[in-house]
Amino acid sequence: MNKAILFLSLIVLCISFWNRNTLVDDMAISAEVLAVPIQSKVYKKPFSTEFNTLNYHIEPVYNYDLYGLVVSFRHHNGDQGLHKAWGDHINVADVCVVWKEFAASPYLNKMDFWNGQFTCNISASNNEIWAHFNGSQLSNNHLISDNEFIRQSIQNIKVGDQIHIKGWLANYSNDNGGIRGTSTVRTDSGNGACETIFVNQFEIIKSYNNPWRVAMTLSLIVFILFLVLYFRSPHKPYRNRA
Repeated sequence: MNKAILFLSLIVLCISFWNRNTLVDDMAISAEVLAVPIQSKVYKKPFSTEFNTLNYHIEPVYNYDLYGLVVSFRHHNGDQGLHKAWGDHINVADVCVVWKEFAASPYLNKMDFWNGQFTCNISASNNEIWAHFNGSQLSNNHLISDNEFIRQSIQNIKVGDQIHIKGWLANYSNDNGGIRGTSTVRTDSGNGACETIFVNQFEIIKSYNNPWRVAMTLSLIVFILFLVLYFRSPHKPYRNRA
């Protein structure tokens, strides 16, 4: 019986883990997410900040206020990959979000979203689904911050969360020579189309959960429990009978 439950819980754990980011069709979308991001004139002068012993130069371009539904993300580690080569420790994550009608679209869950090192990628299984993609209601955001509380808050996001980001669209560089700009429109695509946001405020306004994540948590608990019981239970010694 223990072996059967152990095996069954492992199967449920694998299936639910695979489907953990599935978005339910009747998900309640906050009114703020159904609006467009607000971009306005900025009066903040360029400034410098030190993070992880490196000096960064920030050039605010616009004030920016964004509400969005997270469809994919990637946390960054400044000690690995190109971020290490460029000395970019201030870029805490890339977060791909959608808003307005696209956030409530029944076709959203029929598309796949995933983040590369600097990009948000989208795919659909057929042309009918792809026809409902609205690139002007999606953005990949390079989130930069020197505030540990904000950085930790960003680390807590999950696919399906509805978030609020307030800060500056900004260009930035560091003393190692690394430079990154920002998009200032929502209608561009390709290289340079990402918004770079120096984050002053970050909030998860509605955390997302679905039945698959509940099943994943419960099956993991059951799997660990019965794995412990299996190894603690007495086993009959094996005897070779000729």
